[in-house]
Amino acid sequence: MELHPFYQELGLMYPIFQGGMAWAADGKLAAAVSKAGGLGIIGSGHFTGEQTREQIKIAKKITNKPFGVNVMLLNRHVEDVLDVIIEEGVAVVTTGAGNPAQYVERLHKAHIKVIPVVPSVGLAKMMERIGVDAVIAEGLESGGHIGKLTTLALVPQVVDALKIPVIAAGGIADGRGVAAALMLGAIGVQMGTRFLTVKESGIHQNYKNAVLKAKDVDTLVTGAYLGHAARVLKNRMAKNFIKLEKAESVKAQPDMETLEKIGNGALRRAVLEGDPEHGSFMAGEIAGLVNDELTASEVLEQIWTQTTSLIVQ
Repeated sequence: MELHPFYQELGLMYPIFQGGMAWAADGKLAAAVSKAGGLGIIGSGHFTGEQTREQIKIAKKITNKPFGVNVMLLNRHVEDVLDVIIEEGVAVVTTGAGNPAQYVERLHKAHIKVIPVVPSVGLAKMMERIGVDAVIAEGLESGGHIGKLTTLALVPQVVDALKIPVIAAGGIADGRGVAAALMLGAIGVQMGTRFLTVKESGIHQNYKNAVLKAKDVDTLVTGAYLGHAARVLKNRMAKNFIKLEKAESVKAQPDMETLEKIGNGALRRAVLEGDPEHGSFMAGEIAGLVNDELTASEVLEQIWTQTTSLIVQ
């Protein structure tokens, strides 16, 4: 099955992006996915410019294939991060937590594709107007920060509303999900949770084990009361956070200090330390379908083989 020209231009074998998960998606993982024919994406999160450069250098040592960097636009180091991305000649920038309008022209001058993650048709239209190359329409099934619409509802509406390519994300972990996304009008997909357990993933083994053991109902959404909902695996930290949120929601003056104390650094504790009690193990609802530790190459090959077999039937 022939890939959309968008992917051909990037030199990909598969229409599959690896999600740019903060802390979890490092240079090694991104390089493994790109080397195998997908598009690996480094999650820069709250990194400084030099921390981002370090991960880019790691990726370049492993592969000469194109890869991307996810930029969280609320990061106070965003200007430095973008400077480094341009200097290092990264192929793709995906964005979240903000509007990339002021950076699009600058990135395009450096021949970098700009692809925001969007949770709604309205934001997708806004991104098209500012000249981005494509959008990633991400449903609430995904891990990490989420919107309010499901992938099945969101993707076709975004596809119908835009002229630029749409990439589907949220609740996709195998060829059936990719085939479904293509049928909805997306040109391909982005997957995060599926790549958490690959052999090249550098997250703590406790994190991997939590994903491998997860069932369909083993995620919770924290932070909804604070206005930044995030899907995570159930553990003591997540349950305590939600319990406190519910208590605070009936007060005129919420105890933000306590909520922030629970949440601050929780993702880092999960990824680097594997803290089962106090870590924030971000993962999507599809985690129940992830039950092996293959290489990135094996994952991509299996998924695309299944996808093409379904499409040609």
